[in-house]
Amino acid sequence: MFLYNLTLQKSSAIVCTAYGNFSAPKMHEIVVSHGKVIEMIRPDAEGKAQSVCSMECFGVVRSLAAFRLPGANLDYLVLGSDSGRVSVLEYSKERNQFERVHLETFGKSGCRRIVPGQFLAADPKGRAVMVAAVEKQKFVYVFNRDASSNLTISSPLEAHKSNTINFSVVAVDVGFENPIFACIELDYADADADPTGEAVQEASKSLTYYELDLGLNHVVRKWSDPIDPASNMLIPVPGDTDGPSGVLVCAENKIAYKKQDHEDVVTLIPRRVGMPLDQPLLITSYALLKQKDYFFILLQSEQGDLYRVTLVYQDEEVSEIQIQYFDTVSVAQSLVILKTGFLFVASEFGNHALYQFLSIKGGDDADLIRETVEIEGETIEIPHFKPRPLKNLQLVDDIDSLSPIVDAKVMDLAGEETPQIYALCGRGPRSTLRTLRHGLAMSEMAVSELPTNPGAVWTVRGSAKEEFDKYIVVSFTNATIVLSIGETVEEVTDSGFLATAVTLSVSLLGDDSLLQIHPHGIRRIRSDRRINEFTPPNKGVISKVAVNQRQVAIALKDNSIIYFELDQANQLEEKAKPTVQGEIAAMDMSALSSGRSRSLFLAVGSFESSWIVRILSLEPGPNFMQVLSRQALPDRPESLCLTEIATGASSKDGGQMTLFLYVGLANGVLMRIAVDPVKGQLAPDFRTRFLGTRPVKLFKVVVQSQPAVLALSSRSWLCYNYQGRYHVTPTSYETLEYASSFTSEACKEGFVCVAGNTLRILTTDRLGEVFNQQTMKLSYTPRRCALLKGTSNFVIVEADHNCAERKVKEGPDSMEVDGEE
Repeated sequence: MFLYNLTLQKSSAIVCTAYGNFSAPKMHEIVVSHGKVIEMIRPDAEGKAQSVCSMECFGVVRSLAAFRLPGANLDYLVLGSDSGRVSVLEYSKERNQFERVHLETFGKSGCRRIVPGQFLAADPKGRAVMVAAVEKQKFVYVFNRDASSNLTISSPLEAHKSNTINFSVVAVDVGFENPIFACIELDYADADADPTGEAVQEASKSLTYYELDLGLNHVVRKWSDPIDPASNMLIPVPGDTDGPSGVLVCAENKIAYKKQDHEDVVTLIPRRVGMPLDQPLLITSYALLKQKDYFFILLQSEQGDLYRVTLVYQDEEVSEIQIQYFDTVSVAQSLVILKTGFLFVASEFGNHALYQFLSIKGGDDADLIRETVEIEGETIEIPHFKPRPLKNLQLVDDIDSLSPIVDAKVMDLAGEETPQIYALCGRGPRSTLRTLRHGLAMSEMAVSELPTNPGAVWTVRGSAKEEFDKYIVVSFTNATIVLSIGETVEEVTDSGFLATAVTLSVSLLGDDSLLQIHPHGIRRIRSDRRINEFTPPNKGVISKVAVNQRQVAIALKDNSIIYFELDQANQLEEKAKPTVQGEIAAMDMSALSSGRSRSLFLAVGSFESSWIVRILSLEPGPNFMQVLSRQALPDRPESLCLTEIATGASSKDGGQMTLFLYVGLANGVLMRIAVDPVKGQLAPDFRTRFLGTRPVKLFKVVVQSQPAVLALSSRSWLCYNYQGRYHVTPTSYETLEYASSFTSEACKEGFVCVAGNTLRILTTDRLGEVFNQQTMKLSYTPRRCALLKGTSNFVIVEADHNCAERKVKEGPDSMEVDGEE
């Protein structure tokens, strides 16, 4: 039996990365592999890493590569996985996901030594890709176009070599000549056949060039040259008109430039001051920045130090490798330099980081300290440097990563009814204790205390053309205050709103007039400050309201409804006055989308021997104000929300919007019912979810420029579309009582909420995530944790090998590390 597990939250560790333009030209994006999930990340203009799409692959993605066909402006993505197949994917903007273009089988499934997938290299001109195994097997696939300009892939061309272990595979930049792939290989045939074990000591690595002959359609072993036995990585050097071509071979303590028919050029890697000479230093990752007439390579050592490498060359003859200390960041699994001036660091342990380049010149020669050492009778000058704070890079964003989780406990220490996860994460000084809570994180932009508890809050713009909200209207039990939004939020008295009554609704009509509805009437404030009043007949009292840009419906306490529409002269004209049997508990109508002048339906929740929700027709004609459909409810409807939400790709990505009726019940249950947008029929099947112990209040909000619903109970929930999927997620925040959308220059998308006697402006962080985190830094690698019985105190055991001694100097707040306070 074979089982597949789905985790509560996707893996946050990054295995490999690929950089390219996948969604549109000049859109600089990074595709990362989280093992069995691939995710596309796009830094925005403010330098924040935004997740564009995330896909479950149901397999282990071991390697990624991007390639672009000659003349094209978008990149394809090639995957090496445990499926025994090579996958070519293309990003679909309409569906917001990567779609399969080709899937070619070459071997058995599983992560095996001789089945390719561990190494992947794409020709810089997009003509071919090599997929290699740890041992023996290498396949080359040729890409081309057919008559319809569709991508085609050839049958696999073998480049196998028995008794050979591969350590690194890259594509050499040779312009439009036959594609060449370079490999670090170790031939163990003699060692395998030698029973004494002496041949193992003599086994050597070699740099091998494999050439794809496009004319004869086969792969040949073109060139092989012995290299240092400690070589671990190859780095391709730009060629054609951009550089001298060839590769850099990284080995212990040194880097060598190698190319066929070219003398080797070797340089030593600068070391930290005080680092023992017998301790080897390896390069573990690299990134390349290539411009029209300039390129440099950024290397990272296993200690996290970054080096800037440039080549001195003339006519493809390299004379010197220049290497300078650049900066120090966390040890990376992969580095990516974006052409927009950012450096993405996929950390091996702890949070991933996005840095902005302040300078690309690197350090000065004054930063290097050259020490002369005599080794085996030969005098060698070894460059050293002292690590320093960031000088050429500035941290602009980080992405939470729990990798690796050393230990974890699940318990409710905070008394929140929902257990928390307490996880020990990271390694060394980047270790943390993280508290994970189920729900979206909410950030407080502002908190303001009010004299008494408000009952409701709304935001409204001054006109439809304005980008940001102009007023915040707060309603109390017997009064209303109006706050003006600017650089500061201040109370105003000349807005035209009635301040001596409780407010039921505030909105902006289509003619840029403001509408205030209170229990004793409707107050309309025109753009020229003229005020129109409407009073219900027979001293009626308004209890419920439904309003959009051109339609207004009010329910009176005598169970009658008065329905208005804006006519061509922008006057509120009374259209109908139907009577509903039983108490009216809630009602709503949908907002007007672009091109529409009328919402076709009015949803009314009322009591008629049992609680029921009806859909009334608002379309002029024989069915005007007639019941189109109804649905029985298990309890009293506290609020209704009729809105269009995308359940697949968002509308801005070409997706279709679906009309839903959300019903918040008094027993804390949320119902979601699909509505036929033409006939107004309620779908027979509906979704329910228990949100909390309080009656559910529903509010229309905006998330990522798309309609969403905020449901408030004893816990707040957000119903929204993200990355082409519909989410209903709790928020990790205290109980809220009322909410409205909020937008200003300082807060592009947020909510203004009432909690107790405070008014709060909140924003959501990290949409799509299941847990939000609170982090406490640790000094050393955590090993185990335990809870002291009868208390809420944690005991954490931390230990690191050969670490600096930490002494308490004077009191718990003063510490000394390596002699520095």
